[in-house]
Amino acid sequence: MLIGFNPTRLQGVQALVLITKAFIPVGGLGTRLYPLTVETSKAMVRFLNNFLINFIIRRLASQGVEEFYLGVSGYFNYKALHDHLGGGFRIRLAPGVSKLVRIRYQPNEDSVGNAHSIRILLEYYKIKEPILVVQGDTVANINVRKLYRRHREAGAFMTIALKEIEDVEELKHFGVAVLDENGLIRGFVEKPRRVEEAPSRLVNTGIYVISEEMVEFLLSEEFGKMVEGGRADFGAHVIPKIIFDGRRVVGYVMDGYWFDIGTPERYIEASLYLLRTLKAEELEVATVYRGVRMQGYSPASRALHIDLVERAARGVIALDGDVLLGRHVRLEDNVRIANAIIDNYTIVKRGSNIEESVIMDRSVIGQRSTIRGSIIGRHVRIGGNVKMNASYIGDNVILEDNVILENCKVWPHRIVKSDYKCINETIT
Repeated sequence: MLIGFNPTRLQGVQALVLITKAFIPVGGLGTRLYPLTVETSKAMVRFLNNFLINFIIRRLASQGVEEFYLGVSGYFNYKALHDHLGGGFRIRLAPGVSKLVRIRYQPNEDSVGNAHSIRILLEYYKIKEPILVVQGDTVANINVRKLYRRHREAGAFMTIALKEIEDVEELKHFGVAVLDENGLIRGFVEKPRRVEEAPSRLVNTGIYVISEEMVEFLLSEEFGKMVEGGRADFGAHVIPKIIFDGRRVVGYVMDGYWFDIGTPERYIEASLYLLRTLKAEELEVATVYRGVRMQGYSPASRALHIDLVERAARGVIALDGDVLLGRHVRLEDNVRIANAIIDNYTIVKRGSNIEESVIMDRSVIGQRSTIRGSIIGRHVRIGGNVKMNASYIGDNVILEDNVILENCKVWPHRIVKSDYKCINETIT
């Protein structure tokens, strides 16, 4: 035996840190994120000038997760994800990921809840080991190693990552847990109707470690009967049941960021927060100028970055606060961008002002237009002198000149005629 080598200790460390399979349910229509998801899988929405699913997978792959099982349901979800990700070879090129990951998909079998989707995948791929589950609309700074260590040390049937939130009104949108002195979850209320019904401020993040024993339960005839009865959602059905049955359900209270970006408002909040906090390499940024991050590594991109910096230094354009500019973004003179994200190939014409907003790729913003607290979808064309506030525009929309949008939503492919004034309206 080697001096100083303790094989028992090494085996324990390996058991604690290695969880290599992550399951990501991405089914559902994503109706809360309309109009961005009317024709797009929620996981394929543009996020930080990339795709949301890329962000989720890269964060997990950088921590050693090697296999990803996507709980796709329906044609849109499957086709968009499979055509983009394939078997996973593209992820290898991502920052922080040094090896190939494998991506597999739910077969063409309808699921009646996210737990049923996991059951289908477990059964189809014959998996019986502990797994990690992360929802397809979750953006989180989760330490997989610490989470799994907590799970193992507690001897948990299931471990749920929890986050304490400050806004009590938000409690109505999530499952809320009660912990005892040992960190076991003793009570769980799914989406309480009133704030007063919430037993704490610790909400279910949708991030779980599922033990081998719970895998057996999900594959069991007992759970099969729950599926037949339409009771196959983790938050609404499975978690309350296993707590009631006396299983060891453990809470892991996160201290990092967590966002459920299921609504446009949370999407903007998450995007701007991560813009402020992530490192340049995590955003795939090539050039940094004060609070401005610019993407693109080609000679043409580098030349464009130099031009933008020089024009900003001379006051020809204004880049204020935290700004993310994608590849081949064109900003004409007298443009102001403040605390905003501008995706690839976007053109912002003379005299326009964009604040606290996200503009997706290949969009055109006309002269003297003002956009505040809004999201512009992909391939959108906005005319001159348009005023937008707290509004959300789907893909391939045309807004003609002098349109005013205040707290409005516009579905994909719509044309809004000149001088139209929209207040608190949805254009479908």
